Amino acid sequence: MPRIRAIIFDMDGVLIDAREWHYKALNRALGLFGFSIDRFDHLVTYDGLPTRKKLEMLSLDSGLPRKLHGLINDLKQKYTLEIVYGECRPVFRHQYALARLREEGRRLVVASNSVRATVDMMMERAALAPYLEFTLSNQDVQRAKPDPDIYLTALKRLALPAPECLVVEDNPHGIAAAQAAGIPLLAIPSPDYLSYERIAARIVELEQVV
Repeated sequence: MPRIRAIIFDMDGVLIDAREWHYKALNRALGLFGFSIDRFDHLVTYDGLPTRKKLEMLSLDSGLPRKLHGLINDLKQKYTLEIVYGECRPVFRHQYALARLREEGRRLVVASNSVRATVDMMMERAALAPYLEFTLSNQDVQRAKPDPDIYLTALKRLALPAPECLVVEDNPHGIAAAQAAGIPLLAIPSPDYLSYERIAARIVELEQVV
């Protein structure tokens, strides 16, 4: 297999431990209209999906009026940014991993199901933006994960074939998207597991395959 030239990171659950932030922000917005998502459903069903998809699912499952989608989505993004600004901080282990990978000549990008404003703020607050060549949000593609659109878009912008890239994902929707795009994968359960050593070990595995 060719040398791994680029690493494509998911953001939430990989570089940023934001699962709880998204849960709180969406439920705060939903609560204004008498709706909510319980924690179990959030972790099992909704986690990793874009807000608009979650709202559509709530309309089908719980009768959330579709005319409220736009307002609730706007409120959720506003509340998310407030939380990110207050709670998102650099994690040295993640900075070290990206710095080492850059030193090795690997190209680093983010492909996230979050909106552009959230991606930009999280990467800035986590001090990871300087290591990235570019970022993709759900607003940069027609179809969010689990559709492979965002990963295919990343390949196109990188001008690299899938076997020369590695996706780092935590979520079943993102994992399905990477697999559908044909890109080698490193699946991790949470940001606590993200380290240079784990990424480097996976790269060695891939580069040894004949």
